Amino acid sequence: MKSNLTRRAVIAGLAMAGTPALSRRAAAELPQPPHSRTICYIGGYTQHGPPGGSGNGQGISVFEMNTDNGSLSPLMTYVDIASPSFLVISQDSRYLYALSEIDDFNANHEGCVTAFSVNRKSGELTKINVMRSGGAVPAHLSIHHSGKYVMVANYMGGSVGILPIRPDGGLGDPTDVVKNTGPRMPDRASDNPPGNFAVSDHSGSHVHMVASDPSGRFVLACDAGLDRVYVWTLDLHTGRLIPAAKAPFINMTPGSAPRHFAFNEKGTMIYILGEQDSKVVAATFNAQTGEIIPQQTVSTVTPHFRGSSLAAGILLSPNGRYLYVSNRLGDSLASFHVNDDGTLNLVDEIWMHADYGRSMMFDPTGSFLFCANQRSDSVTSFRVNAATGELQFTWNFTPVGSPTTFAFLNTI
Repeated sequence: MKSNLTRRAVIAGLAMAGTPALSRRAAAELPQPPHSRTICYIGGYTQHGPPGGSGNGQGISVFEMNTDNGSLSPLMTYVDIASPSFLVISQDSRYLYALSEIDDFNANHEGCVTAFSVNRKSGELTKINVMRSGGAVPAHLSIHHSGKYVMVANYMGGSVGILPIRPDGGLGDPTDVVKNTGPRMPDRASDNPPGNFAVSDHSGSHVHMVASDPSGRFVLACDAGLDRVYVWTLDLHTGRLIPAAKAPFINMTPGSAPRHFAFNEKGTMIYILGEQDSKVVAATFNAQTGEIIPQQTVSTVTPHFRGSSLAAGILLSPNGRYLYVSNRLGDSLASFHVNDDGTLNLVDEIWMHADYGRSMMFDPTGSFLFCANQRSDSVTSFRVNAATGELQFTWNFTPVGSPTTFAFLNTI
């Protein structure tokens, strides 16, 4: 439809200028504007994965998204990478970084991060280099707000690694590796859903997510093993983390296993997801001091739910009015309304139509929500009603071995 409108506009413009109207065939042969495509990268667990966690994936699978119905069509797969369980694309869309959730990259039992350059027209990836992550079994990575560093959460290593980004997009050796310590916490939280037999590993520090706040002033990390959220500043010259002066960490509910967090656009509210007790803590965030002050705790399952559940992913809608959480084991997606004061109301909990949904991500327009279903070896999509936050299942199933993560790109 876009190309037809363009041809008509060209013909009308020529006619107005006194030029004879072109034939339909001649108009079709005019140069057309480039067609932007939406590319979706999906990673997950391969046969070479974390101890006891191997999967059915092949590497990084690349798809083209149908923006009308949310379906994904396969384009290519990059197999020369082990268990790329988390991906992130640079703000300028020139580079993609993928961690490998392994513990045997080197003799120190570390994982690694691979840097790729991105062809903005085709979506093809070209490997630049591979760098150690600073700890074993990395589970999450993000790019600092400044664009100068990749930050890695090493789950089994109990550490945060800071990797400098070179001018060519490749990664340098970590400038800092911070290891957390603290008292032994219970494997289960006291505020569990009724009948929850699932446990989270509290044998030591297990950093599950690291990212900067929207201003870039602070770096935060969820430690699911120590039940803490840590807060640092990052020295952009040395690449070293400095504990926040006023509140270097906040203790969460013992046993709750804080896994991921999401900020509102202004950076005044942070939503912290507890894996083990399937709860979201809505808290204010002081952008000057990094202080986190909890205001509310809400369940990600409805009161009638009984059984085992482990919350996994948390996602705030582009308009900031709705928040979504994936519940593993319970196989549900919870949707919350965000009130004017930042607190939450649970609106609905729907079946995700698959097993063990982990991360979620919106397409670039926010029209569709995609869920990576690790045990179902599939990706499912839901149409998002921007006015009500309602999720409507599209009935699109995309086969992907042990998927865990997404990254989207609009080509040029």
